[in-house]
Amino acid sequence: MGKNTIGENIRRLRRQQDLKQDVLAVKLNIRRQTLSAYERGVTVPDIYVLIRVADYFGISLDELTGRQNLVIPDERD
Repeated sequence: MGKNTIGENIRRLRRQQDLKQDVLAVKLNIRRQTLSAYERGVTVPDIYVLIRVADYFGISLDELTGRQNLVIPDERD
């Protein structure tokens, strides 16, 4: 399988907002374990979860999925 762009982007966005996995999972109406699996690349979100993630963070699906460059202001390494 290819690079885990979606999971990496979700993790980057979550960390940029200082959110714990359990907090973001509640906001997205998914289990924390499911969010962890997305971030680790074990599985990928379905289109409905992708839309919720993109809407929550105010980004496009293209940015979330890596089709466009995702720029996160003041991102910490």
